[in-house]
Amino acid sequence: MKRILRLILMAVTLAAAFATGACEMGSSIQQVKAQHEAELMAIPGVVSVGIGKNGKGEPVIVVGVEQEGEETLSAIPRSLSGYPVEVRPIGKIVTH
Repeated sequence: MKRILRLILMAVTLAAAFATGACEMGSSIQQVKAQHEAELMAIPGVVSVGIGKNGKGEPVIVVGVEQEGEETLSAIPRSLSGYPVEVRPIGKIVTH
């Protein structure tokens, strides 16, 4: 009985901590993308920033580039706030 009460008390304490923001969870991938989109788009050769999945089905930040030039690739971080960044060559974006 003591063990059950202790578990209930722990659950209530954790729930209250999360509700008040005392236990801050990591940023979502959407928040990380939004935080870094402008700086990524400022890199020459970058034409898009989005969210996708890698070959394992895990979420990644996808940076679309016109072409995979060394200068562009070296300016793009490999991860942002713990989320992997994938560079994908998509060519030049043209509006019609």
